[in-house]
Amino acid sequence: MYAWRGYAGTHRVDNNPNRITLAASDKGEVIGTVTLGIDSSMGILADEVFHDHIEAFRARGAKVCEITKLAFAPHVKSKMALASLFHVLFIYGHYLHKCTDVFIEVNPRHRRYYQSMLGFTQVCEVRNNPRVDAPAYLLYVSMDYVNEQINKLGGRSKQVEGDRSLYPYFFSPREERGIADRLLSIG
Repeated sequence: MYAWRGYAGTHRVDNNPNRITLAASDKGEVIGTVTLGIDSSMGILADEVFHDHIEAFRARGAKVCEITKLAFAPHVKSKMALASLFHVLFIYGHYLHKCTDVFIEVNPRHRRYYQSMLGFTQVCEVRNNPRVDAPAYLLYVSMDYVNEQINKLGGRSKQVEGDRSLYPYFFSPREERGIADRLLSIG
């Protein structure tokens, strides 16, 4: 998907114990993937371009993570599938790794989507990302905000019409706890 959109680079997900890639499938066909990168001594991918801003979060005691490599089949228009992938990433970040802040690097044409649909906030002005040879904004959202939205809206997709948020399509708080308990028991 990245090459199809004209981004440079290999777009491989390297073997790294600080990253997990999730896939959504429909009838055995992979329809989307996304990767969660957990901060470590190696940092996160976004450090390459935005280290100064991410370091300011770390200096305040934040445990950071990042969402990368999001790709969805163009024929899939499922908010439920996308929200499920994001929610499981947030569960991994929050429950298993105790992350407090989530970063994402986005192309300018996608910035407003992440701001309105997930509550991300722009951290700084656009910079060139050499990994994809394209402009990128650094956005972040706090896990506290994510948890508030899940508690308020999660599992309510049938009750919300026209809402510009993915949170109603997330699992309910009860379902989230069940998923987290299962992941913690095997992790």
